[in-house]
Amino acid sequence: MMLILVPLAGQLFFYPFNDSFRISFGTPTFFFSLLLLRKIPSILSGFIVGIMVVLFRILLDLIIYGKVFTDSFIAHYPTFFYYLTFAFLFYTIKMKRLHHRPVLMGILGIIIEISSSIAEITFQYIAFDAYTSPSAIHKIIVIAIFRSYFTIGFFNLLKLYKTKLTVKQTRQQNAHLLMIISSLYEETIHLKKTLINSEKITQDSYFLYQKLMEFEEQKETLPIQCLAAKTLKIAGEIHEIKKDNQRIYAGLSKLISDESFKEYMTIYELLDLIIRANNNYALSLGKEIEFKQEINGDHPDYHIFKILSILNNLVMNSIEAIKQLGVVKISVSKQNNWVHFQISDNGPGIPNKRKNLIFEPGFTSKYESEGSSSTGIGLSYVQRIVEELEGKILLKSEPEVDGTIFTIKLPVNYLVKKE
Repeated sequence: MMLILVPLAGQLFFYPFNDSFRISFGTPTFFFSLLLLRKIPSILSGFIVGIMVVLFRILLDLIIYGKVFTDSFIAHYPTFFYYLTFAFLFYTIKMKRLHHRPVLMGILGIIIEISSSIAEITFQYIAFDAYTSPSAIHKIIVIAIFRSYFTIGFFNLLKLYKTKLTVKQTRQQNAHLLMIISSLYEETIHLKKTLINSEKITQDSYFLYQKLMEFEEQKETLPIQCLAAKTLKIAGEIHEIKKDNQRIYAGLSKLISDESFKEYMTIYELLDLIIRANNNYALSLGKEIEFKQEINGDHPDYHIFKILSILNNLVMNSIEAIKQLGVVKISVSKQNNWVHFQISDNGPGIPNKRKNLIFEPGFTSKYESEGSSSTGIGLSYVQRIVEELEGKILLKSEPEVDGTIFTIKLPVNYLVKKE
């Protein structure tokens, strides 16, 4: 756009002093472009724009006025050095770092334009002995002051507009986030109730388990009525949890469907998200966990919720298994049409006698002394998701390896966006 606009703007001019001395809009357009396009190299811009302006003016002379190419080139080539000098000084003074100081930018802009005009005048003198009078120099200074502060003023008006627009968008986003947080807060009320009920059911179930073991050890007759009442109570409490979970699920489902959440993400973003979230979880448990990640192969964008629901639960279980200090590593590799996820930790591992039980619904080995279970999600949930995706879940633990390694193998076509 700069290469097109600057030559065109150079042809928009007027004569403020009622003589042949004209003012064009090429310089303000070029100055404004350099300020606006901060990532484009200034000197390269000046070099190319200078060439484009000279070529454009020569082309106009050839087509409209029928001038000879050589004469037109000699008349216009000094303009190249004007733009090159302007860009060089703009870069040298580091104008792009002075956006917060408009007055200084205006003064430096005046100096840059005067210096560039002197460079152009010098080459005009070399080309065809053109003499510049002191009055012309005075006019150049006046024009430089006008154009520099006009450009800086327009640039700051644009910045002000963008700032106001950003503030407006930020307010709208904050209001939107408040609505989302409000909706989530309502769901946390139901979730808190569910957690309390879950803890109570866990304690009742653990108490029932202890009683059954005592009767078995002592070879006593089971008090059917008492145990039946206890079992019925547990069933009723589980039904309450089911209803609460249905409410939570309905609320969250509506929230997710109403939001245009990004559904697919790169594997690097996914692992960073999992590590950040679980690092906070580890800190909340007072544990010092070092997280590592390893990614091999080229991966497409994967479905966020499918991957998170599997890996996040496995990483949480690894954190809970580690006593105080430990390492959790997430490895990902792609093999043909399958993606392999591996979650390993250096925790105490899983004994052989429990390996066949860990995927059973309701099984957990992390009980406190009073019978309350940990907050980790059962592996049966992970296994169910993996099976629904037609994948496989494998376990290695003591005595095969130190700690625990879970390997998840999933077909890629279930995790990527359909064409």
